[in-house]
Amino acid sequence: QVQLVESGGGSVQAGGSLRLSCVASEWTTSRYCMGWFRQAPGKEREGVASIDTDGSTTYADSVKGRFTISQANVNTLDLRMNSLKSEDTAMYYCAAAAKSYCSSDSWRGAADDYNYWGQGTQVTVSS
Repeated sequence: QVQLVESGGGSVQAGGSLRLSCVASEWTTSRYCMGWFRQAPGKEREGVASIDTDGSTTYADSVKGRFTISQANVNTLDLRMNSLKSEDTAMYYCAAAAKSYCSSDSWRGAADDYNYWGQGTQVTVSS
């Protein structure tokens, strides 16, 4: 069972940048689909970005062109966030799903499809 630990959150002013990292307890590159999700108070958890086992990436429309997801090394997932806005304020979570599942026909990439989660890291953007 893979364990995930996020770091890198903090408080920044609008227009600033942050880099979140998610360190896994085992090798994840090409073995797990990985994703970043966020949840603001009173709102549902939403997908931010994801990377499949073949390295292909997807982004929420709200972050396209500003956020970049990447595998920094075999067990570390990064999320580089630029041009931050107040609406990016949320708890950010790293998530993983084994390749055997995320490569299946039933995979949707929604939050409830991921079965491993980190504890989250808070991002606060002030305007």
